[in-house]
Amino acid sequence: MRTTLDLPEDLLEEARKASRLSTKRETVVAGLNELLRKEKREDLRRLAGRIDLKIDLRKARQRPS
Repeated sequence: MRTTLDLPEDLLEEARKASRLSTKRETVVAGLNELLRKEKREDLRRLAGRIDLKIDLRKARQRPS
């Protein structure tokens, strides 16, 4: 999908160098992917303590390999 963005050149270049990516496109895509990964982690953290999985750790650890 082609989109025109007005991005701060110095910020984009700094991000490109820090990520060791070779193109601006790769840098923007990597940034978007990281943003989504971060949000998914936060969603999982918000679920902490809200789901009862009823897992018996002793039984699970005694499974045959």
